[in-house]
Amino acid sequence: MQGIWNDLVNGLKGGNLKALARAISLVENEYEDYNAFLKLLPFSDKKIIGITGPPGAGKSTIVDCLINEFIARQQKIGVLCVDPSSPYTKGALLGDRIRMNNWFNNPDVFIRSLASRGDTGGLHPKIIEITDLMKTAPFDHIIIETVGAVVSAELVEPNL
Repeated sequence: MQGIWNDLVNGLKGGNLKALARAISLVENEYEDYNAFLKLLPFSDKKIIGITGPPGAGKSTIVDCLINEFIARQQKIGVLCVDPSSPYTKGALLGDRIRMNNWFNNPDVFIRSLASRGDTGGLHPKIIEITDLMKTAPFDHIIIETVGAVVSAELVEPNL
């Protein structure tokens, strides 16, 4: 297992987006020994840009404009879009990758949708770990977009 993890770390450092996508999936799904893998990642103090707000506020539009500006400066961008979970599939409900489809084939842009998986804080339960993966990749900028706090209908339903 150690060899696979080392290959993934090397892939991340080298900017291999397939390795990044695979690493995110393994961490997201708590694959066996993923904690040992995380310990192999180098420390990084890269800054994260956070965009949050209510649905329909224009978060994806702002992120799209930021990507456009960074690409104009010939920089690499990694984006994590955290959406509410589908009650049926538990996957990302809104699918920001679809709304930012101008960048789908751009090799300098990586966009990954993540489901909040029911977390009421509006972030994926493994957002810290996934952000560490993003910091290992050679992105000039990392953006996390989320709707912020999500309140379950059961929590706001009045007691009658």
